[in-house]
Amino acid sequence: MNKEGIKTFDSIQLAVLTSRFKGIVRSMANTLFRTGRSGVLNTAHDFSCCILTKEHEMVVAAESLPIHIMIGPDLMAKSMVKFHPKIKRGDAFLHNSPYHGNSHAADLSVLIPVIDSNGKHHFTVLAKAHMADIGNAKATTYMAAARDVYEEGALIFPAVKIQENYEFINDIVRMCRLRIRAPELFWGDFLALIGAARIGEKHLLELGDELGWNTLHEYTQQWFNYSESMMASAISQLPSGEVTTYSVHDPFPGVPNGIPIQVKVTVDSDEGIIEADLRENPDCMPCGLNQSEATVSTAVMIGVFDSFNSIIPANAGSFRRIKIRLRENCVVGIPRHPASCSVATTSLGNRVGNMVQRALAELAEGFGMAEVGAILPPSYAVISGCDPRKDGAPFVNELLLGCTGGAATPSNDGWLTTSDLGAAGMVYVDSIEMDELQYPIRVLSRRIITDSGGAGRFCGSPGVFVEYGPIDCTIELNYASDGCVNPAQGARGGMQGGVAKQYRRDISGNLEKLDPVGPIILKPGETVLSMSTGGGGYGLPIERETNSVKEDIIDGIITQERAKEIYGVVLDANLEIDVNATKSLRTK
Repeated sequence: MNKEGIKTFDSIQLAVLTSRFKGIVRSMANTLFRTGRSGVLNTAHDFSCCILTKEHEMVVAAESLPIHIMIGPDLMAKSMVKFHPKIKRGDAFLHNSPYHGNSHAADLSVLIPVIDSNGKHHFTVLAKAHMADIGNAKATTYMAAARDVYEEGALIFPAVKIQENYEFINDIVRMCRLRIRAPELFWGDFLALIGAARIGEKHLLELGDELGWNTLHEYTQQWFNYSESMMASAISQLPSGEVTTYSVHDPFPGVPNGIPIQVKVTVDSDEGIIEADLRENPDCMPCGLNQSEATVSTAVMIGVFDSFNSIIPANAGSFRRIKIRLRENCVVGIPRHPASCSVATTSLGNRVGNMVQRALAELAEGFGMAEVGAILPPSYAVISGCDPRKDGAPFVNELLLGCTGGAATPSNDGWLTTSDLGAAGMVYVDSIEMDELQYPIRVLSRRIITDSGGAGRFCGSPGVFVEYGPIDCTIELNYASDGCVNPAQGARGGMQGGVAKQYRRDISGNLEKLDPVGPIILKPGETVLSMSTGGGGYGLPIERETNSVKEDIIDGIITQERAKEIYGVVLDANLEIDVNATKSLRTK
């Protein structure tokens, strides 16, 4: 006990209790992974699980997509109790409203309050999964061209009660099944969500009975304090200062000139506070790129957490040290209904997080990161159609065949399977064999794109080339490829990554350049060629170790011409470093 009479835990006890909580969210995630029916769940792992306190503070999360679980869960839990002041054991709530704390409509969430036998609310568990279909006007979960939420067309549930006394409220279920293109697929994923959340509730009730609810509440407060102290210590290593960084989203339907944005990042190392101000940005736009409060706040958080070479627990405690200034009706702020937030988890959110980590990189050597490449090329398209192998049964699913663009750091090259800034490598790259088994497509090629990573002392990861097409049917592809005009920027002298491109190959082999935003229709014999962005480099290329440059050439990441031109490294006919020529070139 401390002097206030509150129980305290030593480091071992704190670690054990943290592991107990993490074990619960891992069991939730395992349930989702093993029981979800769509490829976006059981192949790509595009879901997240976490636990919140009764005060709606995030305690722990499974190995989840950061864009899902850093800020949004507390906003969603607050909406739950606002709309349902009298929650009871056996209740479950369906939530995907970006206007009430969720990320975007495609991320369907189930919240379950953990209530003891006396009717007292102690925790809330949350399971969130990206749906293969959410009832949009087009067969995609990313409606980049939607002028507003009405044109987007998604089913939106602002913390709607879906179960009472552990029984489904079937009115809601029937509504969902009538609007979904593949209703059985949706129903399977929906049951997986409910099952995952109920597993979390069950294990937390058992833990409360075992250790006592007061012990668990005392633990969470000490866990938050410990995490806050770690974040404050990390920030204190930075110099105090202010940096404003800028970015521009590519031109898209509804925004023909693109979307210029900025963030002002202020560091107070003495107080251990980082502030990000996004208020000086355009109003909400007539497209699906508007950020929700959850995604733009989380993007800032990701940029901060990415910027430190230490493992800081991501929870309500460490979040206290990051202040975020937003305004209403801002494209990177708090959206007003009916502004569409259909693509809120990627495009502009990625650029916000990138600007934050690049600002911290420019503030001090050894911190921050370069920019992660943009996302949603055709290799990440939502595909739909009717499968001739299954008597014409409809299908819809998002592919995750290849989209890298990982950013370089002060000590490492970019991560090849980052996917995008918001996913942080937590979504899995699709197995080609599994995709070809599940859908009537054939993948002809998947490989890295040589010379596409941002050069630097440490390099951004290269982009990925993917070519695929339908077998014996017609399929529709919906995608929203950012980074075709404005690629990922480097930091501290690092260079930008390669741009995205996309083409259609017709049955004669001719190539047609495609717009950055779908949909497109592919007929039998046609294919789509997807070239994703590369990540930005960190530090001057001339400072890269010569042996690392040699290995990049051998691995096919860069050509000898690029090695000579950008890195000042010359190899002889045996692919050995020509020491004298390299020294002479680097001296110049």
